[in-house]
Amino acid sequence: MRQTDWVRREFLSGTARVAVVAMLVPGALLAASPAMAADEAAAPPQSGASAETPAASGVEDIIVTARRRSESVQSIPVSVQAISAATVQARDLTSLEKIAAATPQFTVARASNGAGAQLTLRGIGSNATSIGIEQSVAIVVDSVYYGQGRVINEGFFDLARVEILKGPQALFYGKNATAGVISLTTADPGKDREIMARVGYEANARQLYGEVVYSTPLSDDWGLRLAVRGSRMFGGWYRNAAASQTYTTFDTANGFAPSTLTAAASAANQPQERELIGRATLKYDGGGGLTATLKASGSWNDTIGNGWNYSAVRCPTGVTAINPAYKCDGGFKIYQNNFPLEIAKVTPFARQNGDLYNTYKSWQVTGTLNYDMQNLTLNSVTNYNWNNNKFGCDCDFLGGPVWATENASYHAFSQELRALTKFDTPVNVMFGGLYQKTKRTFFQTVLFAGSENSAAPTGMRYVSYAKDSATDGETWSAYGQLIWKIAPTLEATGGVRYTHETKKSFFTQPYVNPGLTFLFRPQSAAKDGTLLGDQTFNDWSPDVTLSWKPTSDIMVYGAYKTAYKSGGFSNSAINSSLVTNNPSADLAFNPERGRGFEAGIKTTLFDRQLRANLTLYSYKYTDLQIDFFNSQVFAYVTYNAGAARSKGVELELEYAPRAVPGLSIHGSLNYNRARYIDFIAPCWSGQSIAAGCSLRVNGIERQDLSGAPTSAAPEWTSTAGVSYETDIGSSLKIGGNIDTRTSSSYLGSSFGDPFTRQGAYAVVDAGIRIGAQNDRWQLAVIGKNLGNKFYFIGAGTAPLTGAGTGTNNATLGDIIGYGAMPRTVRMQVTIKY
Repeated sequence: MRQTDWVRREFLSGTARVAVVAMLVPGALLAASPAMAADEAAAPPQSGASAETPAASGVEDIIVTARRRSESVQSIPVSVQAISAATVQARDLTSLEKIAAATPQFTVARASNGAGAQLTLRGIGSNATSIGIEQSVAIVVDSVYYGQGRVINEGFFDLARVEILKGPQALFYGKNATAGVISLTTADPGKDREIMARVGYEANARQLYGEVVYSTPLSDDWGLRLAVRGSRMFGGWYRNAAASQTYTTFDTANGFAPSTLTAAASAANQPQERELIGRATLKYDGGGGLTATLKASGSWNDTIGNGWNYSAVRCPTGVTAINPAYKCDGGFKIYQNNFPLEIAKVTPFARQNGDLYNTYKSWQVTGTLNYDMQNLTLNSVTNYNWNNNKFGCDCDFLGGPVWATENASYHAFSQELRALTKFDTPVNVMFGGLYQKTKRTFFQTVLFAGSENSAAPTGMRYVSYAKDSATDGETWSAYGQLIWKIAPTLEATGGVRYTHETKKSFFTQPYVNPGLTFLFRPQSAAKDGTLLGDQTFNDWSPDVTLSWKPTSDIMVYGAYKTAYKSGGFSNSAINSSLVTNNPSADLAFNPERGRGFEAGIKTTLFDRQLRANLTLYSYKYTDLQIDFFNSQVFAYVTYNAGAARSKGVELELEYAPRAVPGLSIHGSLNYNRARYIDFIAPCWSGQSIAAGCSLRVNGIERQDLSGAPTSAAPEWTSTAGVSYETDIGSSLKIGGNIDTRTSSSYLGSSFGDPFTRQGAYAVVDAGIRIGAQNDRWQLAVIGKNLGNKFYFIGAGTAPLTGAGTGTNNATLGDIIGYGAMPRTVRMQVTIKY
C-alpha cells in the first residue's frame, strides 16, 4: 500500500488553515470520542525503521526513541518532531543543514574554523568560532553522542528516522544537551532482501551523486546491510569574485628585507565538494529477545575552498575595507585568494599548489546489545569514533593577506548500560550509566602582516604565530527514572542524572615571529608561555513529568526539566598580551545549565485524519557559553553569559483526509522569545560609546546586553506544505509536494550588533516524482530554495576591520555572514529490487 512520505506538522495556510483551526475549538475536542480514533501503534518497528500508517489510513504514526524506548511520537510527553525515512528521501534531507532548512526554530550555520558549525534551537546555541565549545544542540547517531560541530561534514543517508527533541534533554541523552537533541537513526537489515540503487544530478553546482544499498538475511538469525554514497561536484554553490593580489613580506632575519609574492584568486566556483560515505551493519535477532547490532562506518569529505559560504553582507562604505574594489552586497558571492606558492610549499598542512581546501575524515564503530526479557529490558551501546579535519583558508575571507592552516583530531570511546523494568505493577524504573573518554588535539598556523623569518624552524618561515593545544576528557554519569502509573490514564515520571567530568588541557604558541612577540606570547615566555587547564565538574540534573490521557488520542502533559553542559578549555583561542593579563583563566570557561517548564497537548482526532499538537515552554539558561572574536586584534575569548531565557509557543498541524487518500496538508507556527537576562559582554568591533559600549571592566570595554536577543533567534517561524500521491492506471503512481519555511528577522551576532540583522525571509521547496506502484523504480525532481533567496544564519565583524571601539570616534567594521544554500534542483532515478 502507498505511504505518505512527506514531512509533517507544518503551518497550514489559506482556507485549509482556517478549516482545521476551526475544528480545534473545545467543543470539537470533546466531540472526538474514543470510538472515532484508531488504536495507537504499540509494537516497536522492525529493523529500526519507523512504523507508519499507510496514506489511506490518515496521518502516519512514527515510532520514536525519544525516551530511549520505542513509543509512538503522539504518546510521549516530549516536544519532538519526527521525520520518517520516506520523508528524508523524498525531500532530500540528507545533511544537518538540509534538515534545519526544513525545520522551524532549528538553524545550522556552517563555519570554516573553530567548531565548524553553529547549531541553534529555540534561540539557544553555541558559537562556531571555538573548537573547545561543545554544541548546546547535541547530535546523537544510533544512540551515541557526537559533541563536535564538525559532525556537519558528515553526510547522513540510509536513515530510519530523524528525531528533533526540543529543550533540555539531560535525563535520556546525558551531557551537553541544554538546548535540544538531533537524534539520527540509521537503517538496519530487514527480514527480506533489499537492493536499492540511486543516481542523481544537481544542476546548480553540477553535482553527480550515487547511492547503493544492499540488505539481505544471512540466515534465519543474521542480517547484513551495506550502504555506500558518493558524490562529485564539478561546480559550486558560491562564486568567487576575487582578483589576484600582491602580498609583501618582510624578513626579520635579514633587516626586514621585503619580498613581493602573488596570491592568485582561489577557485571561481566553490566548494567543488567530493564525498564518499560507507556503512556496514551486521544484526543478530534469534527471536528469543536478544538482538545484537554492529555498525561500522566511515566518511571522507573534501572541498576546494574553505569558508566558501562567507559572504560580505554589510559594510559602512558599501565596499570592503580591505579591498575597495570588492562590493559588499551579500549574495552567493565570496572574495578569497589562494596561498602564494612560495608560502604554500613550506607551510605545514598547506597544499603545494596554494589551493584553499577543507578535508574531513571520520570513522566509527558502534555495538548495540538488547535483551528483552519478560519483566526487564537490558541495553548496551559501545562506541569508538574518530575524526580529523584539515584546512587551508583565506581567513579574513575578503581577499586580504591573512591565511591559516589547521590540523585537528578528535577521539571518543563510550560505553552506556541501561535497564528498564516492565512489571505489571503501577511502578517501574529505568536506570543506567555512561562512561566516556575523549581526546582533542589541535594545531594551527596563522600568516599575516607580511611575516617572514628566513631563520625560523622548518615550516615556520612565513608563519606569524602557531598554536598547539589538546584536551583529555573523562566522564562518569549515572541516571535513573521512576515511572508511576497513578491511574490508567495518569502517569508521573521523575528522574535525575549525575555527571562527574574531568578535563586536562594545555595551550601554547610554539612559534611566534620575532617581530610579533609584543602581541603574541611565545612558548618560551617566562610567564604564561604554556597555559594549563585542570578542570573538574559535577552536576545533578533532575527531570519531572506528569501526563494525562483522557482518551487514547489526546494527551496533556507538563514537565520540569534541567540540563547541563560541562565547562571546558578553548583550544583554538589565542594568547595575546593585548587581550588579557590572565590568559589561563580566559581560556577556561564554566558549565552551562538550563532549567524550566514545558507543557503541551497532543491530539490525533477524527479517525486519525487530524493531528494537532500545542506546546508552551519557558527555560532559563545560566552561564551560557559564548565565544567572542575580537576582529581588531584577531583574538578569541570565551565568555559565560550571566543568564538568558527562551520562552514561546509551538503549534503543529496535519490534516490527511481519508476521502482523499494520499493528500496531506501540514504546517507549524512558532513564537519564540530568546533574550539575555544578564550579560556584561564585550563590545562588537567599532561600537561607540553612544551605541552602548560605555562600560569598563578591568580596563576593557564592555556593554550591557540585558534584554538583548540571542543569536539566530527569530521571534516567529512557520512552515506550510501540501503533498499528494495517487495511482495512474494499473502500474504507475505520481506524487509531489510544495513546502515553505518562513522566518522573521534576527541578529546573526551573539553580541547585539545591529548591523548583523538578517531580515525576514521565506523559502520554497517543491518536488515531483513518478514511479511504479510496487516501488521498483522512481524518477524524481527535488527543488530547494526555489526562489534562490540569500540569507545568513550567523554573522560577525570581518577580521582586521573596525576601529576605535569604546570611543566617541569608532569606525564600524565590515560584516560577514554565514550564508545558506542557494537554489538547488536535483534530478534522480531510484531502482529497487
